[in-house]
Amino acid sequence: MEPIKVGLLGMGTVGTGVLRIIEGHQDDLQKQVGSTIRVEKVLVQDKSKARRYAVEADRITEDGWDIVNDPDIDIVVEVMGGIEPAKTYILAALDKGKHVVTANKDLMALHGPEILNKAAEKNCDVLYEASVAGGIPIIRTLIEGFSSDRITKIIGIVNGTTNYILTKMSQEGASYEDVLKEAQELGYAESDPTSDVEGLDAARKMAILGTLGFHTSLGLGDVQAKGISQVSKEDIQYGKSLGYEVKLLGIAERQDDLISVSVQPTLVRKTHPLASVGGVFNAVYVYGEAVGETMFYGPGAGEMPTATSVVADLVAVVKNLKLGVNGRTMFVPYKEKKLKTEEQIASKFFVRLHVEDKAGVLAKITQVFAECEVSLESVVQQPNQTISEAEIVIVTHNASLASMNRVLAEFESLEVIKMIKSVYRVEG
Repeated sequence: MEPIKVGLLGMGTVGTGVLRIIEGHQDDLQKQVGSTIRVEKVLVQDKSKARRYAVEADRITEDGWDIVNDPDIDIVVEVMGGIEPAKTYILAALDKGKHVVTANKDLMALHGPEILNKAAEKNCDVLYEASVAGGIPIIRTLIEGFSSDRITKIIGIVNGTTNYILTKMSQEGASYEDVLKEAQELGYAESDPTSDVEGLDAARKMAILGTLGFHTSLGLGDVQAKGISQVSKEDIQYGKSLGYEVKLLGIAERQDDLISVSVQPTLVRKTHPLASVGGVFNAVYVYGEAVGETMFYGPGAGEMPTATSVVADLVAVVKNLKLGVNGRTMFVPYKEKKLKTEEQIASKFFVRLHVEDKAGVLAKITQVFAECEVSLESVVQQPNQTISEAEIVIVTHNASLASMNRVLAEFESLEVIKMIKSVYRVEG
């Protein structure tokens, strides 16, 4: 039987892993799909560069159009990253009736609907499991495993770099700056870590998960994102003393077809499963009306975990090809997007304040909360040893984001409050 021929756009870390698996697992793959899978051509930036994994020279090209325009190639696997030229190559491949597997979260978060609609028009598959949470099969689970359920909430740790930083800060009492430097030296963080530490990477992934979970087309602009660069070791210590761990959480919620999606540092109750997810690991917690609560945990990045997800998608495309059902199971959002207002977004909040150390200050603060209709769960007040001010830490009961913003606006004009040090959402 003729082999299924694949074009591989990119041979970096993940691309190398994809080649290793395809060429090293041929017997297993052939048993699953009924024919061999051959990587016919590989796109690289520099053909002369020495590589960790040897590929014959006649299979290597520096021109992506050699792959897109090759009539013998059935499936294009895109692991080059970035928006362009990846988007152009993918759309052109779909136009030519080729199926696509991609690990490109940026592309799918920003242009997913356009790509998926083109795929549906051409009866082609576009699978992108590896774009979120590396080796965790969360996308396939949301599309297939929850197809008979209604998802109401998705919360997840979907960025390994920030989870590593916050875990080290919690365990060692280290500062953000020191742990970030260490993460960069270990290769967990980029030399420019902005995308990770400011929550942009996680926001792209949550846009994808929210789109899949709620059947609504959500873009990066629909995600309210706040990173961890302002999280201090004091915030983490206070959280721990109150029974919480600080995690960068992506939170997507649906209530009566109204949706909110955010990424933000969040205090997670220590008894919640997400609180114990440490290091560079990822975890996604899904609430379904029928199934209840489920959690998916595993490595969020790395050559082989991500490559495993890519090849799993490749196998799924080949199986569809054999059955003649490509494009029939394509996920295309069909619900109107309705986003919650700040009045409709509710949670508990953690607030840390520096205030004048004198009588009556706490009464003024609690009066502001009462006037804004925010009730308090706990209040801790103690002198600050390093400055001539007191520190007050407050955890509220559930309150709307709008009410909390009104509280903070009042605090800005309250003379007894010297500084609003931090404000975080509280989960669990």
